[in-house]
Amino acid sequence: MSDTSYKVITIAGATGLLGFNVANAFLSDGSYKIKILRKKPESENKNANLLASKGAEVIYVDYNDNNDLVKALKGTDVIISAINGTELVTSQRALLNAAKVVGVKRFIPSEFGVDIKEITGEVHPFLKPKIEFFQELEKSGIEYTIIITGLFYDYLGILGFDHKNKKATFYADGNTKIIATSLPDIGKFTVESLKLPEARNGTVRVAGSALTLNELLKKYEEITGTKWEVSNDFTVRQRYKNNTAPVPTLLEDFGAFLTVNLDIKNLHNDILSFTPQPITESISNLVKN
Repeated sequence: MSDTSYKVITIAGATGLLGFNVANAFLSDGSYKIKILRKKPESENKNANLLASKGAEVIYVDYNDNNDLVKALKGTDVIISAINGTELVTSQRALLNAAKVVGVKRFIPSEFGVDIKEITGEVHPFLKPKIEFFQELEKSGIEYTIIITGLFYDYLGILGFDHKNKKATFYADGNTKIIATSLPDIGKFTVESLKLPEARNGTVRVAGSALTLNELLKKYEEITGTKWEVSNDFTVRQRYKNNTAPVPTLLEDFGAFLTVNLDIKNLHNDILSFTPQPITESISNLVKN
């Protein structure tokens, strides 16, 4: 059963890696009318066509035109944002302003990662836009839900796992726990979040997997049938900040940041109606592809 107060769900960023899985989960649930927003001008997109074939209404909008967004969002009960990149704050802010006008009941922002309220150490530049927007959302008066899922299975490589060369670089102690979730399960959990009382103006957390770096390494070794070469590099963030040789890349710095911020507490897995996909399946797919 869906929450009867929510009938129309509008998803921004629905043709991207995350957004497509969220939109697909809502369409599979079948309890809501689904709109997906795409940026003008109109263009051909395989994922948009596939979602439309399943019943989604595709609407092209200009995020710089408030009247355009208001028209597109009319009748929307819940906005879900899967927007990322440099436009995360500006596009979500535009959505939020239009949402106030049309009376949107709930806004689920583009979080779906680490818990921004429980960050260890200095905040990484990639997350500052998310924190900035959440502060605006919190003051907006619109209900919100923050969904925390840990790392996407597809992005395990950012933690230092190089399956092509059978090498692992640990950015923290091997006993550091990593929470991660598959993209299809993130979509399913987003659907279920609308039915959870604790999701109203709150944070809900889910984990498809909760393994240490050492345990993840063992999974990789079992799947590849090879003993991996392992090295430790615990000074990545310090070297990046101080521009000290060998200077890490921005992505390596982000990987080191994530490694110590993915041990997410207070999970809500006990209220899920489904069993999350095992991480071994995704690792196998990553290795094969």
